[in-house]
Amino acid sequence: MPAMYKVRPLHSAGVLADHLPTCMYPLPNLHRAPGTAAPPQEEVDPSLQALESRQEEILKRLYELKSAVDGLSKMIQTPDADFDVTNIIQTDEFSPLTTNGADLDLMLGKDYGALKDVVINANPSLPPLSLLVIHSLLCERYKILSAVHTHSSVKSVPENLLKCFGEQTKKQPRHEYQLGFTLIWKDVPKPQMKFSIQTMCPIEGEGNIARFLFSLFGQKYNAVTSTLIDSWVDTALFQLKEGSSKERGAVLRSMNAALGKSSWLVGNELTVADVVAWCALQQTGTANTAPANVQKWMKSCENLAPFSSVMKLLL
Repeated sequence: MPAMYKVRPLHSAGVLADHLPTCMYPLPNLHRAPGTAAPPQEEVDPSLQALESRQEEILKRLYELKSAVDGLSKMIQTPDADFDVTNIIQTDEFSPLTTNGADLDLMLGKDYGALKDVVINANPSLPPLSLLVIHSLLCERYKILSAVHTHSSVKSVPENLLKCFGEQTKKQPRHEYQLGFTLIWKDVPKPQMKFSIQTMCPIEGEGNIARFLFSLFGQKYNAVTSTLIDSWVDTALFQLKEGSSKERGAVLRSMNAALGKSSWLVGNELTVADVVAWCALQQTGTANTAPANVQKWMKSCENLAPFSSVMKLLL
């Protein structure tokens, strides 16, 4: 049948095909052939670069942590995992308490023209004996300006606690002392300490304060020794001093075993663990029923002047 309408072609064959689209949305080519010039790069957002750098740093630290954990797991799985740490402790480098004083500026921060003050709040109904022992030990190392005060929250304080630092008959100018040590008898649930009144949050708990004060001797321990010291301090306070009779018996047996291998609880030098444990035994009244090694150790402590002076407060 012949066409009803005849239309003259507008384009020749093949021309129309060149203009037909092959996709719905054309995009620039992201790939280029070798040797061709690179397209101009868009500027990267600085916040995105910072995020990428932070991610890379986190991944790097995770890989390092994973390597450390893998190393520890291999060590634990070896037959030597249950080795006796006594050998490590004996080879640890202790600095005796009778050596020259450590650099207080290095440990407490330098403060020109001012005396560093350690201020402790304690309840007279539960006197922190370990802090008094450490105070006496510090007095053998440094020139300390000591003072005792009573807060208005406390109605009365026994005379021996008011004189727990003894009588300082030779008063010197304040700037000639190395450290100020002030004890305030106050109605507080547990001891609190500050050495920078304006900027420091208080350190709470007898054990934590004892650790801090003992660190002023500048002694250095390896990781194993430090862990054992911390463990004995916590054991003395939470099980020996505040625990049940069954817990106290278990602690005394552990102490007796440890003191059968060395003169002190950790190694061959006095540590804060000995101070806290001795005071806990005195306050719980279990000193007389302690095993033989513990009794011998207690006599060694009491032969030191700081311990014997504190014993007067128990009378």
